[in-house]
Amino acid sequence: MGSTSRRSPRRLLGVLVAGAAALTLFSSATTAGAADAPAAAARTTAGQATAAQPLSTSTPVVFVHGYTGNASNWVTAMSVFRASGWSSSNLFAYEYNSYGNNIANAQGLATYVNTVKARTGASKVAIVNHSMGGLVSQYYLKVLGGDTSVSHLASIAGANHGTTSAGACLIYTTCQQMYPGSSFISQISSGDETPGSTKYATWYSACDGVILPYTSTRLTGATNNNVACQTHIGYLTDTAVLGQIARFVAS
Repeated sequence: MGSTSRRSPRRLLGVLVAGAAALTLFSSATTAGAADAPAAAARTTAGQATAAQPLSTSTPVVFVHGYTGNASNWVTAMSVFRASGWSSSNLFAYEYNSYGNNIANAQGLATYVNTVKARTGASKVAIVNHSMGGLVSQYYLKVLGGDTSVSHLASIAGANHGTTSAGACLIYTTCQQMYPGSSFISQISSGDETPGSTKYATWYSACDGVILPYTSTRLTGATNNNVACQTHIGYLTDTAVLGQIARFVAS
């Protein structure tokens, strides 16, 4: 994996309002740092917790892209999951309207997950999200009761508590919802942030540059993994982090 220099916040704000084609301008780099251990000493990072356990790769995985993203964002991730034992028939990418409303996007995710369950015969799926996909996923699990259909939730640089970078695109409802302190953020953050029996984990980095503050991704009750240094878009091709996520989902 080649390394990338850290982008300035001004440069990365441009990513938010650019088309998905801007994703090709970034390259990935990093190895994941140590996880922030929860209070219980028995809990470890996802990679450490599953290292000595056999992997279970039969659970369908639904990938949820970020703002201006699409299914192509997950090409590397799907390759990593296939190399970890998943069948292509169990890997799915949900696409939604980045400029619409994240409530509608979450409702669409609910429908999509039900379709995946019906197609595969699985009782639950795993969700892997990136950036604004964190908001879509959190609303689905917490407000729409999706936790009963989700075994694992992995949030990569998720805008789970909002990002001030969304101030660059407030003409869109999705960006208004993504701004810290919005009623949407309040709804998914109040009370239990990790409801149900779903296993939750996040990956976040001080080098992100788009999720501001970068700790916004962390969820109370999740295994929160602090990556040493990775850019917001770089995660999408970071095979080290994606490998950790595959192991977490297989746990």
